[in-house]
Amino acid sequence: MEAAQAKAGCQSQCGNLSVPYPFGTEDGCFMDTKFFIKCNKSVEPPKALLQNSTIDVLHIDLDAGELRILNWLGSDCYNSSGSSFCFSTWLNSGLYNISSTKKKFTAIGYDTYAFITGSVGQDYATGCLSLCDDISDVINGSCSGIGCCQASIPRGVREYDISLASYYNHSRILSFNPCSHAFVVEEGEYEFFASHLNNSGEDWKLPMILDWTIGDQSCSEAKKDPETYACKENTICREPENGNGYLCKCGDVSRGTHMLKLVPMQPMQIQAREN
Repeated sequence: MEAAQAKAGCQSQCGNLSVPYPFGTEDGCFMDTKFFIKCNKSVEPPKALLQNSTIDVLHIDLDAGELRILNWLGSDCYNSSGSSFCFSTWLNSGLYNISSTKKKFTAIGYDTYAFITGSVGQDYATGCLSLCDDISDVINGSCSGIGCCQASIPRGVREYDISLASYYNHSRILSFNPCSHAFVVEEGEYEFFASHLNNSGEDWKLPMILDWTIGDQSCSEAKKDPETYACKENTICREPENGNGYLCKCGDVSRGTHMLKLVPMQPMQIQAREN
C-alpha cells in the first residue's frame, strides 16, 4: 500500500512531519484554509504549526481523521509577597473538534482550583479542586485529588478557556509548590509526579488530539454533488465519530494514490497562549 501523498508539485514534508493532502503548506496545496499547515523554516529542523498559531503539529492521521498537536498549559504562580503571575491558555479550533475519547482536563497543585469553559452549542463549565498541606501525601502516578485532579469535558468541544485560582495564594505550600497548572492532554500522555509541583510551567507543552473532517455533510449527502465530493477512486467514505462532515478512508490503492478534490469550506481561527 502506498503512503498518503501531498498534492502533486507540493511540499510533502515539514521537518519531521509528513504533510499529506488535504493538508498543505503553501497556497494551492491544501483543500481549504482549514487544512493549512505553516512550515516555519527559520528553525532547524523546520517546525510545523497549525495555521499561523504557535501550536506545533506532531502528526496527521488520515484514516482516523486526527491531528496530534502540542499545546501550552495554563499556569498561576505566586511569590513570597503573595503576588501572582499567570500564563493563560485557550484554544478556538474552529471546525476542528477536540477528541471526544482521547482527552483529559487535568490540574496540578496543592492550593488549586481550575475551571475549563467553552461552548458546545450552549455554554459549559467544569473543573476540579486540589487542596493539601503536606507534600508527603502525594502519590506519584495518581491523579485522584491530592496534588492532581481531573474532570471530563463534553463531547463536540471546539473551543475552551482555562482559568486557575488559589484559596491561600500558595502561602502554606510556597516552598515546594509555588504554581498551579491546568491543561487538556491526550489521554495516557501525562503522568503526575511530585516534582511537577515545583515547575513554573513556562515552557511546558503537552500533546492533545483534534478531530478533523471534510465539509459538514454526511456521506450520503455529499455524494449527491460529484463536483465537491472528495472521496474519489480507491477511497471509501465514512462518517466520523465526533462532529459533522465525513472522512475518506483508503480502499484498494494498488493502482496508486488519488488526490482528494478541492472542497470549499469556511475558514477557521486558531488562537493559543496569552501572557
